[in-house]
Amino acid sequence: MEPIVDKKVFYKNLVRLALPIALQSLMLALVAAGDALMLGRVAQNEMTAVSLATQIQFVQNMFLGAITAAGAILGAQYWGKGDRHTLEDIFNIMLRFCGIISILFCAACELMPEALMHIFTHDQALIAIGAAYLRIAGWSYLLTGISQCYLTIMKVTDHVKPGALISSGAVVINICLNAVFIFGLLGAPRMQARGAALATTISRIIELALCLFISSRDVYLHPKFDRFLQIPGQLGKDFAKQCLPLLGGSLLWGIGFTSYTAIMGHMSADVAAANSVSAVVRDLICCFCNGIGSAAGIIVGNELGAGRLETGKAYGIKLKNISIVIGLLSTLLVLAITPFVVKMVILTPEAGSYLTGMMVIMAFYMIGRCINTVTINGVLDGGGDTIFDLYSLVLCMWLIAIPLAFFGAFFFHWSPFVVYACTCLDEVGKIPWVFIRFKKYKWVQDLTRDLS
Repeated sequence: MEPIVDKKVFYKNLVRLALPIALQSLMLALVAAGDALMLGRVAQNEMTAVSLATQIQFVQNMFLGAITAAGAILGAQYWGKGDRHTLEDIFNIMLRFCGIISILFCAACELMPEALMHIFTHDQALIAIGAAYLRIAGWSYLLTGISQCYLTIMKVTDHVKPGALISSGAVVINICLNAVFIFGLLGAPRMQARGAALATTISRIIELALCLFISSRDVYLHPKFDRFLQIPGQLGKDFAKQCLPLLGGSLLWGIGFTSYTAIMGHMSADVAAANSVSAVVRDLICCFCNGIGSAAGIIVGNELGAGRLETGKAYGIKLKNISIVIGLLSTLLVLAITPFVVKMVILTPEAGSYLTGMMVIMAFYMIGRCINTVTINGVLDGGGDTIFDLYSLVLCMWLIAIPLAFFGAFFFHWSPFVVYACTCLDEVGKIPWVFIRFKKYKWVQDLTRDLS
């Protein structure tokens, strides 16, 4: 007999977790929006170059996201079980691997920024602006991995509100400093793209400092440096079992999205500009489903880790249904705001027309994006079914969407609208497959062990 879901308790937990995480996601997206809007008021090239340059951090976040997501999956289940000792070991594992990734990306930005920019564009003006941005912003990439580990642990140990406030506060500081350094306010030099990079670096320093300060209290979980280099054998295997499929999926998704940006960026400067703005809007609209998706993983993971498998299953079904409603509402929202978005940034007439068409196409893409974010990255991952996302990305993105977009842009010379539509096929194409996988209920499993 299926357990009866207490709707009051369910929605209370969902709102308690989802709203702070959605706010955190929104505030992070607002940094990109702030960069685009402020630099868009300076010059189209400044805006486009920074949008392309930040794809480096996007790829870094794929590595960091896989590591912290694996930590969150296991962490939520061990927190539901009440095993604090094992959760401390998970914290140590995340810090080790995220630290290594952050050092590598910082070094690349400092030593070879022009080569990185060449991946996304052949326009020398954009390369010069983007390289200058990366030389400064690269230092922020050094700090990001550590702060993300702390924020992840806060999220899975019932300290989601402080974590969201830290991240949101850092974003507010970032946006304010953007205005100061981009436009040269309050006596500061007018640095344009380099100002955006400096603002990002300062805000990351503040974010990490706040993470260390707030989590220093006894009620928070801390990394145990006396066993920092010691990974329990079975826990290391369990972490790798979750992390490797997530990393593969993150890299396929991240590099795939970066490929979309590179394909659109090589079509023309106007197409690149329109795609940059549409990407910012997409990320802003996706914030709510990101919050629901993260909350779904924690809610389902807590129940499964506590041994309440049927309750976890019932919660997962309800969350999947919620994702469909969110997708439809997101589609209507994108269509409603399209005229306002086109008027908000300074674009050439041709770029403006491209942006309008891209927004309409993106509206229908949002249905798939919301369903997949909540169902795959939330419910399925919360139960440890991380391999499915990898399979779906190989098929829908790498065997269908990317080849169509690539050949359409460079060989068949399709319209930018058709090429952009090809880049949206992957999320829409997953929908039937996602529902089939969901109903197999392979994700209904307790991942915890008696390790402590």
